[in-house]
Amino acid sequence: EVQLAESGGGLVQPGGSLRLSCVASGFPLSDNVMGWFRQAPGKEREGVATIGRVYGTRYADSVKGRFTISKDNGKTTLYLQMDSLKPEDTAMYYCAAALDYEGPPTLARGEYNYWGQGTQVTVSS
Repeated sequence: EVQLAESGGGLVQPGGSLRLSCVASGFPLSDNVMGWFRQAPGKEREGVATIGRVYGTRYADSVKGRFTISKDNGKTTLYLQMDSLKPEDTAMYYCAAALDYEGPPTLARGEYNYWGQGTQVTVSS
């Protein structure tokens, strides 16, 4: 059974940092494109960062230079390091797996067929 479990969210002040983790089970993390998405109240879910099979990455323009996606295949864990956080980064963050997708890293939500339950990130003073 495929499972994705996020953790690491919380309340942080503007300019602060958080690291999100996503433990994956039921499939080989190394063989699949993975992504982080976020959804703020009243807005659509949007792609934040994605990582491919051979560590290629892509980022949304809004987080480039501030967020870093990485994975530890041995620990079957996906990470999102978030620095210089802004109030507009406040959202529920989701880990996702594109298990039927064969292309390069993508931020297209429709390519992802498994999702975690999400972890809340709130950036506020």
